[in-house]
Amino acid sequence: MTVGSADGYRRGIRHFNAREFYDAHEVWEDVWRESQGMEKRFLQGLIQAAVALHHHSTGNVVGACSLMERSRRNLAACPEQYGGIRLGLLLTALGEWREAMVSGNSAPELPEIFVVE
Repeated sequence: MTVGSADGYRRGIRHFNAREFYDAHEVWEDVWRESQGMEKRFLQGLIQAAVALHHHSTGNVVGACSLMERSRRNLAACPEQYGGIRLGLLLTALGEWREAMVSGNSAPELPEIFVVE
């Protein structure tokens, strides 16, 4: 996997892990535009996760739930480790967030992207 602009991709991860979800989405969209195939679907899933968490932070729970589910579908189509990250851990965290939003329970710790060493 080459993830278009590797610098932009890594910058998006830093924004996401800093809880700057809107900024992560903006940076990844630039990378997404240049991508194809599985890489494009993977990036779309990351963008959707970031936008879902941004929506949640502004009180748009319905939008957050919808985008989180689409994000999980796109990311689940990728291998367990893809783009240099531990995708399985991210999928688990996103699933826990969506479940908390749907059930009205308090949200768990914010998801983080773990880079494969």
